[in-house]
Amino acid sequence: MSARASHIMLVLSAFLAGLVVFLAVFLYATGQLGTRAPSAGIGGPFALTDQNGKPITDADLKGKPSLVFFGYTHCPDVCPTTLFDISEVMRALGPDADRAAALFISVDPDRDTPAVLKDYLSSFDPHVRAATGDQANLDKVEKEYRVYSRKRPLDPKNPGGNYAMDHSSVIYLVGPDGKLVNYYDEAISPSDLAADLKQKMV
Repeated sequence: MSARASHIMLVLSAFLAGLVVFLAVFLYATGQLGTRAPSAGIGGPFALTDQNGKPITDADLKGKPSLVFFGYTHCPDVCPTTLFDISEVMRALGPDADRAAALFISVDPDRDTPAVLKDYLSSFDPHVRAATGDQANLDKVEKEYRVYSRKRPLDPKNPGGNYAMDHSSVIYLVGPDGKLVNYYDEAISPSDLAADLKQKMV
């Protein structure tokens, strides 16, 4: 390769590297890094039971922007971390937290009774509610939100023993009208989530 060709390749490589950095900075600055565009058909009606043993439905989310997250209380890492982040969102909102909502839906009905959920939520912001139900109702809401969950035995030789739940780790933002606004992965920051919630407050 000639010196001229090498120089052109070097300049082109530097340009492409600069373009990648520019796009990353642009996405971060505009709040698009760590978010995903809303998708039609996600979300829908549900009828579950909250941590106080009272009925909770999709109608309870209407009137306020809401964060919805699926997980389970025995989760060792993603679930408590995400619920901590959601608690930080509520803290960042200050008095406006009363104008928003957050719902943690269990994917582990065998262990996550209302009493277990109530005890679990005591470690997080009081604005966060939890919901559980029978397997049929949870299967329905998981399908509506396109959530994946699967029971995974910790000991393959003892499938009836202790287990973990593999599951999607997506945070959904539902608008006051009950329709999906956006959804995020775990890279989204509490400050960005708080900003999005404030934009949807009525």
